[in-house]
Amino acid sequence: MIPRSVRTSEPTIAEAGAWADVLVRRRLLYAAVLAPTGQWLVQFHPDGPVCVLTGPADVVELAATIQHRIRSTRPDSR
Repeated sequence: MIPRSVRTSEPTIAEAGAWADVLVRRRLLYAAVLAPTGQWLVQFHPDGPVCVLTGPADVVELAATIQHRIRSTRPDSR
């Protein structure tokens, strides 16, 4: 397995917003909304609980976790 590279800077709100948009468009999240406090409100299913993420780094980490889960559950096509 290839180790994750270390970031040299903190994720920005714009980067987190782009990832949130992709996750919602791909239906991997039901909703992701930036609150005025800088927190992100995330919902996986329409009737599911709302999770509070503290900032952009948490959104990017969530995207990485979802991406890893998807890739690790795919059958090996090589």
